[in-house]
Amino acid sequence: MATDNLQAAWPARAVVTAGMPYGNKPLHFGHIAGVFVPADAFARFLRDRIGADNVRFISGTDCFGSPINEGYRKLREEAGFDGTIADYVERNHEAQKRTLAAYDISLSIYQGSGIGHAGEVHQAFTDRFIRSLYEAGHLRRRSTLQFFDPQAQTFLNGRQVTGRCPVQGCKSEKAYADECDLGHSYAPEDLIAPKSSLTGCVPEMRPVENWYFDLPAFGDYLRAYAAELGADADVRAIVPQTIAEFLLPPVLYVKNDMEEAFNQVRDELPACEVVPAADGKQSFEVGFANIEDRDVARAVLEKAGIRFRSGKTLVPFRITGNIEWGVAAPDIEGLGGLTVWCWPESLWAPISFTIAANDELGLPRDSWKDFWCSPDAQVYQFIGQDNLYFYGVAQTAMFEALSGTDIVTGEPTEHPVRQTRLVANYHILLGNKKASSSGAVKPPTADELLEHYSAEELRAHFLALGLDQKSVGFKPKAFDPDADKRSDPRVADPVLKESALLTNVFNRLARSCFYEAQKSFGCNMPVGEVTPAVLQRAHDAMASYDAIMHKVELHSIMALMDEFIRWSNKYWADGIKNAELAGDDAARRQVLLDSFYLLRVCTLLMHPVVPGGTETICDYLNFSFDEFFSWNYDFDGMAELCSAGEIVEGAHRVCELPPRFDFFKKRYAGR
Repeated sequence: MATDNLQAAWPARAVVTAGMPYGNKPLHFGHIAGVFVPADAFARFLRDRIGADNVRFISGTDCFGSPINEGYRKLREEAGFDGTIADYVERNHEAQKRTLAAYDISLSIYQGSGIGHAGEVHQAFTDRFIRSLYEAGHLRRRSTLQFFDPQAQTFLNGRQVTGRCPVQGCKSEKAYADECDLGHSYAPEDLIAPKSSLTGCVPEMRPVENWYFDLPAFGDYLRAYAAELGADADVRAIVPQTIAEFLLPPVLYVKNDMEEAFNQVRDELPACEVVPAADGKQSFEVGFANIEDRDVARAVLEKAGIRFRSGKTLVPFRITGNIEWGVAAPDIEGLGGLTVWCWPESLWAPISFTIAANDELGLPRDSWKDFWCSPDAQVYQFIGQDNLYFYGVAQTAMFEALSGTDIVTGEPTEHPVRQTRLVANYHILLGNKKASSSGAVKPPTADELLEHYSAEELRAHFLALGLDQKSVGFKPKAFDPDADKRSDPRVADPVLKESALLTNVFNRLARSCFYEAQKSFGCNMPVGEVTPAVLQRAHDAMASYDAIMHKVELHSIMALMDEFIRWSNKYWADGIKNAELAGDDAARRQVLLDSFYLLRVCTLLMHPVVPGGTETICDYLNFSFDEFFSWNYDFDGMAELCSAGEIVEGAHRVCELPPRFDFFKKRYAGR
């Protein structure tokens, strides 16, 4: 764009990721509202801003992991499902694809980590990634304890063990083998009150060998990185704050009533610092110099029967496991037959998917590096706050571990995979509670919402919620537990707050322009010089929009557009009224010319939010999408959109609009 008041610097190429939902269930409203709609809006903006060929929007079904194994087991036992686990994942994957299409999520690729060509690419890339970590000296072979069900005579995967989270301060009762539902990771042996979901018995701990990434070795790098992010005004504060939580020294928290027993074994512990319990606290702290000393102390305390909890700190990050359904791990040092834990491989899966997407476009196999490695490219990863440990800590450290290596060839390189920009959203609550498919408060599925609201109504509402600022309640009237409120027409539906801008104001602006063109100008849009004040107002709005998008503050985009669309509509209404009162045909033409220009800018800026309605406006304006949805213009009028010969006698032909036409439709016309 040639206007001189745009300050944001954009990359030449970009990847946008939207996480990977597990292939064990349909998408619920949190998937759509918290990740997919924000990521889609930003990806659509980038396509308009830097060119569609320069953007990849990546996601796919996570085909592996213990939630899938457990969901498959339950479906077989409780519903008599007779397909394979691959059939089960494929069925859920197809359902997820249909839901995403219903919400106009414009992914470059949505396949699966174990499905089709993307799955094949992911297997090969996973093998190479792990070997590169090993060859760089960052993998450690460790014998650790894993849960074993003595009644079922089988090792248990992560979701087949439940208990209470051992991390100090966490209240989660939905903790699994090595992570809880609030995103805390810990050693399996620390899980409090473990129980097998297969038989209900208390599982045993038996030794297994696996590969671990030496995450604690990157503590200094992560501390410097978190400080750098904290100084960047464009990075959401929750990102460095959450990363920093895991960079504390290793600590054990011991109950105050165990102090005497602790003192009796203190001489057996490695060097440690004991911090007395603060007023009102039930535990005192025992700090250690490193994770190895903490683990030695843990064994001593366990042997003495002393209860304790661990604090957040850097622990070795598990890479492999022994679950049969998973991406095959490479055979290294004779340790074979392992699969990859789903979390590590899901972190590099977006690279695999970028390769697969470029393969579909017929691009060279190493073209993914133009998006992930080039200094003029940027990767934006949209995630929920619960996943910041994996993306902000583990992924960051692994990428740094390979900072001098070409992952594919293993050779030194000046352009390794670059650190990504994490765009983390807070929780979206159902009412005022966190909803979970495994908890007491069940979230509506994304498909169920579409029975009551249009996709564009929901998209606009989700973006306006401000999940980049804090946890926010989603309060659809259609799902209000108070039946009286649901049926009372006097009670407004919060979901429809933003839709009024679309179905009333934006519709009115667009219809007014087209109907006036039909009535007074032979279905032609006047073309000429835009009134300077209108031009300046539009350029100011675009500059503000560009700067807000650079910070990815999508709720601010909605506030800006609410103001600008209403201003544009008022400009039309006041201008045409004055022209008619004065009987001034020249003024009428100028008002329509200005208003079509304002409609163009409003439509471009709302395209990432409500693509369906805005693309319909483009169709009726008789422009191609590629021409219209682009920032690569001076924005000094409408003539720059017209090819040679399209302007006849100072006008551009537009399509005739049917009577009472709506570009933005309500889910229920009578509402």
